[in-house]
Amino acid sequence: MAERLGMVIDGRRVTAADDRWLPVRNPSTGQVLAEVAAGSGPEIDMAVAAAAAEARDGAWSRFSPIERSKVLNRIADRIEDSIAEISELEARNNGRPVAETRAQIGTVPDFFRYNAALALSLRGETVPLGDGYFQYLHHVPIGVAAVMTPYNHPMLIAARGVAPALAAGNAVVLKPSELTPLTSLMLADLAFDAGLPPGALHVVNGNGPEAGAALVAHPGVARVEFTGGTETGRRIVTTVAERFARSTAELGGKSPVLVFEDSDLADAAAGIAFAGFVASGQSCIAGARIIVQRERVEELTARLVKIVDGIRLGDPLDRATQMGPVISAAARERILAHVDRAVGDGATVLTGGKAARMDGELSGGFFLEPTVLGGVTEDMAICQDEVFGPVVSIEAFDDEADAVRRANATQYGLGAAVWTRDVGRAHRVSQAVRAGMVWVNDHHRLSPAMPWGGFKDSGLGKQAGEESFRGFLDTQSVIIRTAPGAPQWFTTGDDRLN
Repeated sequence: MAERLGMVIDGRRVTAADDRWLPVRNPSTGQVLAEVAAGSGPEIDMAVAAAAAEARDGAWSRFSPIERSKVLNRIADRIEDSIAEISELEARNNGRPVAETRAQIGTVPDFFRYNAALALSLRGETVPLGDGYFQYLHHVPIGVAAVMTPYNHPMLIAARGVAPALAAGNAVVLKPSELTPLTSLMLADLAFDAGLPPGALHVVNGNGPEAGAALVAHPGVARVEFTGGTETGRRIVTTVAERFARSTAELGGKSPVLVFEDSDLADAAAGIAFAGFVASGQSCIAGARIIVQRERVEELTARLVKIVDGIRLGDPLDRATQMGPVISAAARERILAHVDRAVGDGATVLTGGKAARMDGELSGGFFLEPTVLGGVTEDMAICQDEVFGPVVSIEAFDDEADAVRRANATQYGLGAAVWTRDVGRAHRVSQAVRAGMVWVNDHHRLSPAMPWGGFKDSGLGKQAGEESFRGFLDTQSVIIRTAPGAPQWFTTGDDRLN
């Protein structure tokens, strides 16, 4: 029988009131790794109540910024000491090759250290109000923050929300994807070991329509930070707005990769493979839409197909593996349906396009061949809809204006990339593309100081960076009368004193 893991509420492992459990599968084999308690409304109520008590008058609420900073730095140290264990667990839980998870988990401590520094650097401000008055601005925690994370980058995205929320002095309820909750539970254990009070971080597992919906609608939650699909994000933002709480939503994408005629095509092809097939394409900023200057399409396509044909699928725990499975059988079928529709619309499968046959234990996994589609036009659904899998399409543009127009011709605006050796063009095109993040001659790179978020249907607000930290704070104005006497607006004479 698989190991059973409870939720983390107030520092204790808790099972669901109705004793329901969710299977957590290894997508490379289809086998059950563990079972986690399936939380819903009652467990969300418990977690939010405990978080609210901590935020109101618990130990964490009394920690000074210096003390909070020390705890966050110790959490970073604990994660750093456990990188190998976390990376392997995440590879088993979401199917990404361990070489990828180790590189990504290696950046997670930086998010805690960066926000620890922001906690130390936060200062108040004074506002000139005229003679007889002194005004200052005081930044205070918002209270209870909810962080809701997807399955593709569980630990990284959890850290991106949890670290700034804690640094600002709040208590957090973390709701991970029901498909990949294991490293979120481990994060809580590491945080408590580093000295975080138990009431400051709670992890509630459960399905979105039950645990997620209850958390979003809870009146005790002051801010919801969500990463996931656009339509789910739209409903979350609307629900949260009804009670005038705050939300940040990092949602879907269809990132264009513009390749100009002056590009080094060997570099561009390698960069596109990185953009499109890391994490098996299960990334909101995956470079899924390759838009190439017409005279270079044929050569770029040949170079890309050659690289993609050589991508090694296999066991995520094998360091020779370059691409693992997608997260589930349902995801694989959804992705293949996108490919089938593209072919029906007139696209051509240049490589891939079907489920991958694997041997032994991996035969039960959810593997897909990395896929490149040619003969694509911008009116096809494959150019508009987020696939969230290892599928890229190639289309042609005529000139710079046409490239920008095509790049902007979707509902999304999360990320984009520009491949060119012309510095002026790099700046012009980057600023003309409506995307929250634009890479030039690269893709996927990030840092804790970099605001993460998009335009249009790709979301609302920013995660990471100083913008995220400040979003977990309220600003209070304090006005002090220093003039002698009492305010006298209504007087018997003609003079008014203020």
